[in-house]
Amino acid sequence: MTKSAELKGGSYTLSALHLVDGDIPKAADFLKQKVDQAPHFFAAAPVVIDISQVSDTIDFEQLKHSVSEAGMIPVGISGCKAGPLQQQAKAAGFAIMNAARQAKASEPVMEPTRIIRNPVRSGQQIYAKNCDLVVMNNVSAGAEIIADGCIHIYGTLRGRAIAGANGHGEAKIFCHNLQAELVSIAGSYWLSDKIHPEFWGKNVVISLAENNLNIEQLAL
Repeated sequence: MTKSAELKGGSYTLSALHLVDGDIPKAADFLKQKVDQAPHFFAAAPVVIDISQVSDTIDFEQLKHSVSEAGMIPVGISGCKAGPLQQQAKAAGFAIMNAARQAKASEPVMEPTRIIRNPVRSGQQIYAKNCDLVVMNNVSAGAEIIADGCIHIYGTLRGRAIAGANGHGEAKIFCHNLQAELVSIAGSYWLSDKIHPEFWGKNVVISLAENNLNIEQLAL
């Protein structure tokens, strides 16, 4: 008999909105700003809302509506331990998300480096699964390059570069001319306005330290 569907486990990168208080309109405004700044990255992107720091009760219906109105898709609630709150969240259509336990399985086997010689044009997306990515040309604004390992760009980066997409925090981004819309490593990201002017247009390496991005200029 032919199977009509299969249910399998999967691993996906989700953005997490951490609420520091119960001010839902303020949080929604923050999300809308992010969507407006990087619509290709955030518009209609799934988001999990962490409420572990919120001491007050939460209107989950309002929260869901406000996040949707801001341009993202609310999929779940994390940091929700109280049974009644979990029931309220479920009634509003949220999944209850738990932090992933550290896997005992071995790391994925890394594949040979993927090399792109042509320019990466606006609207293109390139993903190097289980490997490093080398781009020997420019990455245009509106383009997106993603790698589970490190990213090396031997040209100008005007689009988005996402390294360590599978959560690998040791991944790095090397770039000969940084003018990025967004850079991200293992889920931590900066939009262009977070990149200090002294590094703009320079030869840099971006790394992750204690869940914060770090940027250094490299000598040519």
